[in-house]
Amino acid sequence: MSPRSREIVQDAWRAFASHDAERISAVFTEDAEWLAPPRNATAVALNGPSHMIGREAIAHFLAEDFPRLFVRDVTVTFHAFHADGERVIVEETMTATLANGNRYTNDYCLVFELRDGLIHRVREYMDTARGHRMIFGEEE
Repeated sequence: MSPRSREIVQDAWRAFASHDAERISAVFTEDAEWLAPPRNATAVALNGPSHMIGREAIAHFLAEDFPRLFVRDVTVTFHAFHADGERVIVEETMTATLANGNRYTNDYCLVFELRDGLIHRVREYMDTARGHRMIFGEEE
């Protein structure tokens, strides 16, 4: 399943980039979860949760909320995809222009857990202090 798992996650990234809620929703299980560090800068800036439950909530975040903070020039540079069975680990750097005009650059590691060919859980890791500095101009 590893090569197919990698393709599923790569296809999901294309859906995320589309900002099309229906297309995004289609890559997740109904009971999917997306877990990010508590009080990460994105969640704080958008007054949203760091733990999203359900494909509709995740799709809404990626289609509607994310573009309100990361307003243009969003680029994801993938450094590696590691697939083992139904688990795919993605190492990446995201850059963007923020709503306040600041430049954003941060490294991420995301662990995707698949079930029946769909994403069931995402665990997101990033440098939270760096994110706070770029978004709010301060350390958390």
